[in-house]
Amino acid sequence: MSEFENFSEATPDAEIAPTVTARFADGPLAGSSIEAELVEGRPPKTIDALAHDGSTCRYCLAGWVQSGRSAAYTFLYRV
Repeated sequence: MSEFENFSEATPDAEIAPTVTARFADGPLAGSSIEAELVEGRPPKTIDALAHDGSTCRYCLAGWVQSGRSAAYTFLYRV
């Protein structure tokens, strides 16, 4: 066995990207939330999320100024 075969097992948890809870305010996913990776230390401007019917919904950050560990998103359209 080479030294690289177990690389994924040796990856420390500290390398996991920080996240924010994306809360969906309206649209098909209203009231639900997902974890989204931060982009340059901020919530992503848009998020594509899978709806219950299998379609993909695009949401946009509801406000540019938000604080805390969650961010509100508003529905744009189905992708």
